[in-house]
Amino acid sequence: MTLNQPAGHLESGESLINAVIRETQEETAWLFKPTALTGIYRWQHPKSGDTYMRFCFTGDAVEHNDQQQLDPDIHQAIWLTQQELLARQAEFRSPLVLDCFNDYLAGQRYPLTLLKN
Repeated sequence: MTLNQPAGHLESGESLINAVIRETQEETAWLFKPTALTGIYRWQHPKSGDTYMRFCFTGDAVEHNDQQQLDPDIHQAIWLTQQELLARQAEFRSPLVLDCFNDYLAGQRYPLTLLKN
């Protein structure tokens, strides 16, 4: 199993904030309201050489739709405690999972107004 936070790509003409809301809904069945940017991260996959940019947000899980099917690539959406998450680091999709988690716990918060559409 691979663990990751909700992630994805921008659709044509879509703002970053709208993409965050959409991807979280598609992958977790939760309506997410972003309130702050936690960080911006760059990572290059050591084998493929592909470069990834990640924008990590914090916010509010507003409403869950238990009737919604998750994206086909998503096996399940789970909530983990800090101890459970740290115990499963070998399953992380990339080191960015832990970077985002640590920055969130450290209280890193940047206003959404940094993002210009």
